[in-house]
Amino acid sequence: MKIDVKHTAELTNFRLKLKGKTAVFIDWANVYGWRKSLKQEVDPQKLYKYLKSYKEVKYIPVSLDSSHFKNLAQEIKNSLTSMNRLGARDIEKILQLLSSKVLRRKCDFDMEISIDTHKSITDDFKTFLFLSGDGDFAPLYKFLINLHKQVIVIFAHGHMGKEIYQIKKGIFTKAIDMLGVNLFV
Repeated sequence: MKIDVKHTAELTNFRLKLKGKTAVFIDWANVYGWRKSLKQEVDPQKLYKYLKSYKEVKYIPVSLDSSHFKNLAQEIKNSLTSMNRLGARDIEKILQLLSSKVLRRKCDFDMEISIDTHKSITDDFKTFLFLSGDGDFAPLYKFLINLHKQVIVIFAHGHMGKEIYQIKKGIFTKAIDMLGVNLFV
């Protein structure tokens, strides 16, 4: 395998040129989804260390009888009651567990990111850095560019919306694997 020494040196010396106070927004649903094409996961702790800021993943309660799990829960209930191998107490305990709330990761932060970005405009932020390739953010990026803010978008190859590519001026995009630092598990 041939390695381009000049290119490798450029990667290890690469630093984002931030203009003043910077707000960082991580669209974790997008970042987490990059793992397939990157063939590795972004490590949140390494990312936190690299950026010195991190937006937590929210967890929302979901019942197994909700639409996500309703059919599966019903099949399990039917199987348990038809087995006749378990005692009534065992079946009742399992059914109770099936109806309890579980936590499911919720990562659709688009609205929260947009609201937080708008709130941050008045906080003297000069730079807005986004880890997301979601094209839905293009109007937000254009809005920030019109306010003369620096907009940086970190993405994974193949995971940036065409709407972002259509922004011709005022935006800096960089693939996560080109940051010159190992952010992967």
